Amino acid sequence: MNPTDLANQASATAQRALELAQQARAMAETHVAPVAAAADPFLFLLTIFLLACFVGYYVVWNVTPALHSPLMGVTNAISSVIVVGAILATGLGESLAAQVFGFLAAALAAVNIFGGFIVTRRMLAMFQSKKKG
Repeated sequence: MNPTDLANQASATAQRALELAQQARAMAETHVAPVAAAADPFLFLLTIFLLACFVGYYVVWNVTPALHSPLMGVTNAISSVIVVGAILATGLGESLAAQVFGFLAAALAAVNIFGGFIVTRRMLAMFQSKKKG
């Protein structure tokens, strides 16, 4: 095959790809937009939340015991970020619902942090090191 034939085939393939892309765009504009507009945002977000709950449940229960303590440290770090966000939501929230949910998020994340320290026995080690020092 000479370079001219190869260039002509590449040009024809590129032209065909451009035509297919235009057809796909036209189909997306006529078929996808009504479906997206019909989806209720609440149901969409609820579906994501429920899927995240299932994935999180199966991920946590399949962790080997040897990895539990290091993962709890990471979970405590993530929970501390959640506490900061919850405090901001509580303080900056203009509605009563935002303030209530921010307070609940802060309380539950705090329980998660202290529970993680209790499970990994780091809180006990911290108090014992203060007694010795």
